[in-house]
Amino acid sequence: MDRLIYTALSGATHSLMEQQISANNLANVNTGGFRSDIALSQSDQVQGRGFATRFMSAENQSGINDSTGIPEKTDRPLDVAISGKGYIAVLDSSGNEVYTRNGNIQQNDQGQLTINGHPVLGDNGPIILPPNAMASFGSDGTLSVTPDDGDVKGTMDVDRLKLVDIPVNNLAKNPEGMLVTANGAPAGVDEDIKVSGGYLESSNVSAIGEMMASISLNRQFESQIKMMKAAEDLSDYGNRLLEG
Repeated sequence: MDRLIYTALSGATHSLMEQQISANNLANVNTGGFRSDIALSQSDQVQGRGFATRFMSAENQSGINDSTGIPEKTDRPLDVAISGKGYIAVLDSSGNEVYTRNGNIQQNDQGQLTINGHPVLGDNGPIILPPNAMASFGSDGTLSVTPDDGDVKGTMDVDRLKLVDIPVNNLAKNPEGMLVTANGAPAGVDEDIKVSGGYLESSNVSAIGEMMASISLNRQFESQIKMMKAAEDLSDYGNRLLEG
C-alpha cells in the first residue's frame, strides 16, 4: 500500500498525543504550582526511492513550560510562593529528591512539614517544627518559629527551605507528576531564590489557550483521518487499473 497512509497515521498519532497532553493540562488548571506540559516532535524523512518529499512525525518526550503562575494571597503562615525562577525540594514516596512549585505546606501530627504528603527538605533534611510553635517564612526561605505564647523575643530560626533552580532543558517529570532533573542528578541549592510567605502560586495553564488548542488538534486529527481515507481510495483505484 502507498506509504501516504503511514505518513497520515503518523500525524494522527501525534495529534492524539497532543490531545492527551492538552487534556491533562486543562485538568490541572486549578492545581497550585502546576507546570504545563508541551508536546514535542520532530520530522523524520521517509527513506526510499520516490519518497524524498515525505516526512513522518517522530515523537519526543514532552517538554515543560516553566513560566511563572500568578501569586495569590492567602495570609496563611505556612503558604509560600517562589518569586521568579526556582523550585522547592521535597522527597517522593521512594525517598528520592523531587521538586515542586506548590507551596501549600502542611504540618502533620509529628511536626513534619509536607506538601501533598511529600516531606519538605531544608538545609538539614526533612523539616520538623517544635510542638505548639507558630512558624513563618523569610524572603530567603528561612523558617522562623515563635513560642505559642506569642513572645516575639523567643523567635528563632529553625531551618531553611531547600530552594533550587533547574534549567528548563534539564527539567522533566516522573511518573507521579513531580518535577525532577532529566539527568537524574540532585539540583544544587540557589541562594538567590526569593519567596513570599502567605502566598500561593497558581497553575501556569491558560484555560482559554488549552481549549483553543484542543479545538485545533481535533481539526488536525480529522484532517489526518481524511488523508488516510484518501490514501486507501488511491490504493483501490490503482488496484482496479492493474486488474484491467
